[in-house]
Amino acid sequence: SIKMDLLHSNGVLIIQHLQRDYRAYQDFLNFMSHVGDPRNIFSIYFPLWFQLNQVVGTKMIWVAVIGDWFNLIFKWILFGHRPYWWVQETMIYPNQSSPCLEQFPITCETGPGSPSGHAMGSSCVWYVMVTAALSYTVRWKDKSAVTLHRLTWSFLWSIFWIIQISVCISRVFIATHFPHQVVLGVFAGILVAEAFEHTPAIQTASLRMYIKTNLFLFIFALGFYLSLKLVDIDLLWSVPKAKKWCANPDWINIDTTPFAGLVRNLGALFGLGLGINSEMFITSCKGKNSCKISFRILCIAASLATLQLYNFVKIPTHTEYLFYILSFCKSAAMPLTVVALVPYCVHLLMRTTEKKLN
Repeated sequence: SIKMDLLHSNGVLIIQHLQRDYRAYQDFLNFMSHVGDPRNIFSIYFPLWFQLNQVVGTKMIWVAVIGDWFNLIFKWILFGHRPYWWVQETMIYPNQSSPCLEQFPITCETGPGSPSGHAMGSSCVWYVMVTAALSYTVRWKDKSAVTLHRLTWSFLWSIFWIIQISVCISRVFIATHFPHQVVLGVFAGILVAEAFEHTPAIQTASLRMYIKTNLFLFIFALGFYLSLKLVDIDLLWSVPKAKKWCANPDWINIDTTPFAGLVRNLGALFGLGLGINSEMFITSCKGKNSCKISFRILCIAASLATLQLYNFVKIPTHTEYLFYILSFCKSAAMPLTVVALVPYCVHLLMRTTEKKLN
């Protein structure tokens, strides 16, 4: 406990240093925090990659969902505090002179802080993207190509670490995480992504397999929560702390609660399974149009545009259970749109155009 208090107090000093010396970079750091938001995986990264390479896109969703699930379990086990409430409650500072940490609209997350979900989600997804890009160059055999592969390898991994470090600094800057929490998140994300590099079975998974996986993840998480609640351990202990110490009550969002993230991810995985095993996907993405560059570009543009419309769909938050149900449905609709609905519509459009030309 004493060692953890010292780790936290040193972290507070780092946060104060960042907030004092990096004021000019506030907008950039806030932007990088948004870049690391796990929700961007489903609305930006996945639509791009799935239309370019369905294997990589499928792996990305699995890595994001399983990684975030492990993140939730680790948060419940580690009971990590967040800086913005820890400084208000710790007894380590004399005469109640606790440091003043500035808060921002994205500071007041309600779940436990360790490991960082943003850092973990960012590292696992970018790891998938970098390894996928390098897989195209590793096959080159001639000498000049090998040199180009090495340069590409250095460039992409440099980009990877620049992004991860920027996301980590941004999460520390806004007083949402301590430094050790973001470091743990980055390496945990890399481990999850590396594990899926050796799990080819996800590419041929049936809808039944997707449903079984969803049920296992949900039942395990719910069972873990209820089991500890029976012995008077409340895994939602962080929510009252967030509400108590957040500088602005409007910054508290139900979307950041532990179960909201779980439901969102289960919906995305179910939507992917439903889409990949649908007739629309087989007709469009497995047909003759799937090899055309024009088909893929149209699918990417239409998917990104359509998913932006989902941002305008506001889920009511007055009833918690209704929020979870609607959040599941909305999350399931996003990959279903990318995998099946948009490609099928583009397929019909191109087929109609071809008939008119003929």
